[in-house]
Amino acid sequence: MAITATQPTTGRLIVDWEGYLNLPDDLTHYEIIDGEVIPLASPRLKHQAIVTQLIQQIAPFVATNRLGGVFTAPFDFVIRRAPVRTRQPDLFFLSRERLHDWMHLQEQPRLEFAPDLVIEILSPSETYTYWSEKLQDYFALGVPEVWLVDVDKRAIEVQVREAGGYRSLGWFAGEQAVASQVLAGLELKPAEVFAVLDELEGGQAV
Repeated sequence: MAITATQPTTGRLIVDWEGYLNLPDDLTHYEIIDGEVIPLASPRLKHQAIVTQLIQQIAPFVATNRLGGVFTAPFDFVIRRAPVRTRQPDLFFLSRERLHDWMHLQEQPRLEFAPDLVIEILSPSETYTYWSEKLQDYFALGVPEVWLVDVDKRAIEVQVREAGGYRSLGWFAGEQAVASQVLAGLELKPAEVFAVLDELEGGQAV
């Protein structure tokens, strides 16, 4: 029997694997941490502006070189089935190798294997512990590379997976191109990504 229960004292929604598979279709923006369904806050507009800019700069490079596909949240990656643990990265890249069975994958509502690259937009309200746990989950899933995008600092950190954990390749800002191992050859400069914030503030069209 599936466990899908709301605790009366806290209102927490707890699910097992079967309960997770049967969550209502209109519940989309959430993560599940050890069986507890945790709704995610709606992103701020500047968050969405940066996501759009990243897509606009990364997707043409990926398409031109026929590398795979770039996708956005909400979409579940299953870290483990018991207790259920899922994450929804802001952006993720799947290589052609991972997309080889596209006819099957395109109908999937979740994936249980690692994307090649995860990009997360940092929020000032989220703690170090939260991000540390998220990185641990991406490591457990096997994600080769994770970008952490700090909108307030206008900088992007690149973390690459090694045997014992993630290793930072450093923070990239201004005209310094992001050093990606997964998307080698990509010329992405943080200044060009974050310029949209100045354009919006000045009332200019994006």
